[in-house]
Amino acid sequence: MAYGRSLADNVVVGVVGTNSRGHYLARLFSQLPGVVVGFICDVDTMVLERTVADIEKLTGKRPKAFTDVRKLLEEKDLDAIVIATPDHWHAPATLMALKAGKHVYVEKPCSHNPAEGEMLVAAAARYNKIVQMGNQRRSFPNVIRAMNELHSGVIGRVYFAKGWYANARKSIGKGNIVPVPSHLDYELWQGPAPRRPYKDNLIHYNWHWFWNWGTGEALNNGTHEIDVMRWGLGVDYPTKVVSAGGRYAFTDDWETPDTQTITYEFANKTSFLWEGRSCNDYDEFKSGRGVIFYGEKGTMVIPGGDDYKIYELGGKLVSEVKTEIQQADATNTMGMGEKLDSLHLINFIDAVRGKANHTSPISEGHKSTLLPQLGNIAWRTGQTLSCDPATGHILNNKAANKLWSREYAKGWEMKL
Repeated sequence: MAYGRSLADNVVVGVVGTNSRGHYLARLFSQLPGVVVGFICDVDTMVLERTVADIEKLTGKRPKAFTDVRKLLEEKDLDAIVIATPDHWHAPATLMALKAGKHVYVEKPCSHNPAEGEMLVAAAARYNKIVQMGNQRRSFPNVIRAMNELHSGVIGRVYFAKGWYANARKSIGKGNIVPVPSHLDYELWQGPAPRRPYKDNLIHYNWHWFWNWGTGEALNNGTHEIDVMRWGLGVDYPTKVVSAGGRYAFTDDWETPDTQTITYEFANKTSFLWEGRSCNDYDEFKSGRGVIFYGEKGTMVIPGGDDYKIYELGGKLVSEVKTEIQQADATNTMGMGEKLDSLHLINFIDAVRGKANHTSPISEGHKSTLLPQLGNIAWRTGQTLSCDPATGHILNNKAANKLWSREYAKGWEMKL
């Protein structure tokens, strides 16, 4: 299958993990000019067949199907892969792709643990390939405008921010160990992760709430708000991290917090707070997610999408910027809408072509992934973390540092 090897003609991509978000991304990439979705990869043959058929219907070209990403990466016509697998696969698949000479668009979080994120930063530099994380707000035009206004002093010195995410997720119950469905390669689905028995409440979404594969709401969604707050405050790594919360709403197999706050302090006398409420969807500012920046002269509110408002001290609205691009509900699991989300994908493709700098290089994506990871480590250990503001590394805490990396299934260890 030859699509033309000149990037001036086509950028050929393969999408890995296409049950939900990956299927959506495959559709978006297939509609970009000069982009061909030539390959689809999923360990569930039902999902694989459905995605292949949909892309063929949409484009008139049938992508080649794979169940094993390692086989996909042997394809010479492949320029880049798009990773929308469960979190435990994000960094290993990215590293495999870089070693195979491919560019990578990886959904957030870019890693399952801090050590993996650091490895991706090093690997992108070593193999000289584009790695872009799916923190789409880095490409939203009005969010970029808002950041420029903040940095120019529109509300004076910004010293505190708050981000939130709210949903109304239901109980996942108590799972039963059952035979693996015939259409699912569960061994390959687990891949790098230590082996656990198959349960009937795990796949395709609830893995998010198990530490062996997922990273909880803090990384499933909080990565977005934390990325914007870090950007707005102009900070990288914290000096102190505190987290509180728990699995409060239900008694079931869910391991990660459904209710969580994470507070960060930084060396430049700023701080921010992220609040996650997985099981109570009360809106703030009429949005299930968003960010508020507090400054010496006023306040800026970005309610989840590509709009924002500026208030002076005292609460008077002085400026409101609304997007002209149609956007979805801010907590839509698919994304903020095709037009807005496509801006980030276009930026990635332009970077692959050498026509643009990518708005979310992996060096930045790693920092915005590391911070919620630190929050989870603080929560899991029940301890306040002191961190090196130059690197983000945890200082003088053996229990916390044990969670800096993870165990891998034999033969799946990540190595540069």
